[in-house]
Amino acid sequence: MSPRAGNTGTTPRTLAFVESPVQLLNVLEWAHVHALRGAGDSGAGPLASVPSQVRRSTEGGSPSAEAELTVVVLSPTDPMTRGQLRRMADLARDEGYRVRWEEARGGTTAPFHTIGGLAGALRRADRIVMGDPFSRYVQLLLTITRAKDLVVVDDGTATMEFVAQLARGERLVRWHRKGGRPGPRDLLFAPVSSSARRRLTPSAKRRVEVFSSMPMEETPEGVTVTANDFGWTRARFGPPRITRSADMVGTSLVETGVVDGDRYLTAVQGLARAHGATRYFAHRRESAEKLHRLAAVTGLEIVRPDLPLELIARRGPIGRTILSFPSTVVHTLPLALAGTGVRVAVCDIDPAWLTENASPRAQGFLSGVTGTARDVHRLAAVGAV
Repeated sequence: MSPRAGNTGTTPRTLAFVESPVQLLNVLEWAHVHALRGAGDSGAGPLASVPSQVRRSTEGGSPSAEAELTVVVLSPTDPMTRGQLRRMADLARDEGYRVRWEEARGGTTAPFHTIGGLAGALRRADRIVMGDPFSRYVQLLLTITRAKDLVVVDDGTATMEFVAQLARGERLVRWHRKGGRPGPRDLLFAPVSSSARRRLTPSAKRRVEVFSSMPMEETPEGVTVTANDFGWTRARFGPPRITRSADMVGTSLVETGVVDGDRYLTAVQGLARAHGATRYFAHRRESAEKLHRLAAVTGLEIVRPDLPLELIARRGPIGRTILSFPSTVVHTLPLALAGTGVRVAVCDIDPAWLTENASPRAQGFLSGVTGTARDVHRLAAVGAV
């Protein structure tokens, strides 16, 4: 994407806001496609060894060189997510980009300190890249920026819903919450959310790009859609060693209240037995209690990945078959593993397995995730396992 008018010939100042490892991975993929320049090797040690309170904007790149991209990590509190983010931040620094680590949720006053500390950079930025337009944090930051170029990189299946909602002019609501009544906090935050939606709508003064590997049935007028084929991942890692067994990918559908926990356990047990799975790659949001129970009942080896699964699979070793329920990986893994011979198989969710609190849209959305996936093998519905 070109610099905004008035800055032709200068390096556009790009700020990327990420809250998850996958978002940071896709920022790196976006930067790779657009050939953004890093500032070179700073010679600093691994990010994980640096105390969080001193991880600031000086990370990544030498002080005398200017990187085209600064990644701002709005760090969550979940230890698994933080660990993966630290590893991804290391990779971003290896590419020469600056990383600014913000303890954005480290207490009641943390958001005020974070937003106040970022206000100047937001006003100076020519381009804003974000991984989660549904994030209230990101929506609040969008009210400060004057950037004319806005980019949304993949945050998994949520990207599909964001694009569809933007095309229909709807308020921004995550798919698993859609259909429920807005709570007090939703109503209080509604003006900020509406402002963010307006800013994410292209106009004569503002360009919007969506960078995604997900299928887009509805594309908002004026939005530029750029395909993410995981070219950086394939160039940086692998090809992997392929094992003869099958691996299974976990999901947070139980944790988000969409799928019943007991039925999910039965499904995993049946799939593992039918396909000879030996390992279960846990989603970073899966609870320890649920994973202990899965291990005891199924005999699967539970693996807590330290990087997004696309990188784990590409590094290997990885099973000849990867089993998954409807999720982002049924779209991303075939791209990351292109040419390796690994088969990705997706198992549909039976409507009977949904909880009574699941959004009315849940079944249709999950079916759409599976139905639009390319280069995957479809298995029988969970209820039939």
